[in-house]
Amino acid sequence: MYKGDILPAEAFERLKANPSAVLLDVRTQPEWAFVGVPSVERLLRCSWQVYPSMDVNANFAEAVEKAGVSKDAEILCICRSGARSASAASALTAAGFPNCYNVAQGFEGDRDADGHRGSVGGWKAAGLPWVQS
Repeated sequence: MYKGDILPAEAFERLKANPSAVLLDVRTQPEWAFVGVPSVERLLRCSWQVYPSMDVNANFAEAVEKAGVSKDAEILCICRSGARSASAASALTAAGFPNCYNVAQGFEGDRDADGHRGSVGGWKAAGLPWVQS
């Protein structure tokens, strides 16, 4: 089990306070391209699931390690709403990364009354920095 769930604002504060912390965006390439990404210095993008099949990325933990993330680094996993990132944080913890957290609410948060994401909870609704390509 990973260390715990934190809200997006706390994740942002942890990134500012800890120079070895990493925000790990586990969404897919289409999400990064069309929805946007957090605009932070130590952002690593590594998909937990492979698009379009959405099968779990069998090389996920290995890819994170190959990207240069230290086993003892504080890793803050984020996805769209907090579900995939919880699974990714658990997998990384099992692979020997003991300081993994899940960013609850994710990048886009829950759906609003009209079924849209991005305005109820999440990184974007919290007013944290992000960019869209």
